[in-house]
Amino acid sequence: MTALQDFSATSIDGREVALSDYAGKVVLVVNTASQCGFTPQYKGLQELHERYAEQGLVILGFPCDQFGGQEPGSDTEIASFCERNFGVTFPLFSKIEVNGDGAHPLYQWLRSEKGGALGSKIKWNFTKYLVGKNGQVIDRYAPTTKPEKLVKDIEKALAS
Repeated sequence: MTALQDFSATSIDGREVALSDYAGKVVLVVNTASQCGFTPQYKGLQELHERYAEQGLVILGFPCDQFGGQEPGSDTEIASFCERNFGVTFPLFSKIEVNGDGAHPLYQWLRSEKGGALGSKIKWNFTKYLVGKNGQVIDRYAPTTKPEKLVKDIEKALAS
């Protein structure tokens, strides 16, 4: 059975990261963008990171420019923007595609595990996937779902 730990991705500073580094953790995977109406969700994601990281939550941000060209910057510009405007300290990755033939393998798998309103396709920036300690997808959340609305599900996953 495929699990989150089977994938790797390039960090925003260019290092290859084995997602097996997060084995045994609860992981929230989010496709992000710096010029989106949902961009203020970075603040809520950072708050979840600060509140639950010591209990085993990891948030992984994957910038994507597939929705309205709302992530046009370079990886360096994206990292700087996130740190400067939202104090982001959770892991960010190099810009990827989440839909189509060029979709990152992680997102191909996530989409196959949990569909949404448009089937398996990602509808917009800030779609969220909660992955349990076993590396399996627990749930998928719409871009409109604010990070603070995930607290109960995160706490349940951390307790299991």
